[in-house]
Amino acid sequence: MDLWGMLGIRKNEDMAETERWLVVGLGNPGPKYAGNRHNAGFMVVDALAAAADERWKVHKARAEVVQTRVEGVPVVLAKPRSFMNVSGAPVAALAAFYKVPVERVVVVHDELDIDFSALKLKRGGGSGGHNGLKSITASLAGPGYVRVRFGVGRPPGRMDPAAYVLRDFSSGERSELGLNVERAADAVRTVLRDGLERAQNIFHTAV
Repeated sequence: MDLWGMLGIRKNEDMAETERWLVVGLGNPGPKYAGNRHNAGFMVVDALAAAADERWKVHKARAEVVQTRVEGVPVVLAKPRSFMNVSGAPVAALAAFYKVPVERVVVVHDELDIDFSALKLKRGGGSGGHNGLKSITASLAGPGYVRVRFGVGRPPGRMDPAAYVLRDFSSGERSELGLNVERAADAVRTVLRDGLERAQNIFHTAV
């Protein structure tokens, strides 16, 4: 028996388990919502999965997942199959299943209080009225996860914010959307590889 076996450690599985991250994109499931501003988080994790040449699989925690490595780091990418305002239960179930502590959970989500094309990153804080974050914070029993905040801007005039985020990006926004999604995906990669502070220094947009 080798040293790892003598210590009761399954080298590949358990060492990876201690390093694993959970990266969750927020959105609403189904083709009806696919192009919505509220689905920016789905778009970013889709880009990460595509770059890793991986396909989504259904998980019993009511989510779609991809297990892969990003920048050499073991990662579970996830898209809850629940609607946005109850996404906390699937996220908490995945964190428990894969044994990922809250400090290694990254949530990518749309952000009304940031201009379109801008990006901000932080750990912890309030939900800012975002029902997806509110649900996740309650289910994880704390706000200590990392947020990658994808700016979608405020609604024009007196439009209801709830209606605004459930609309597709405008034609003008769509011309820049691919670049913004890739930039957010790069921000996630940097968090995983180099840490949150480094990612903030590179990607955090001052607005």
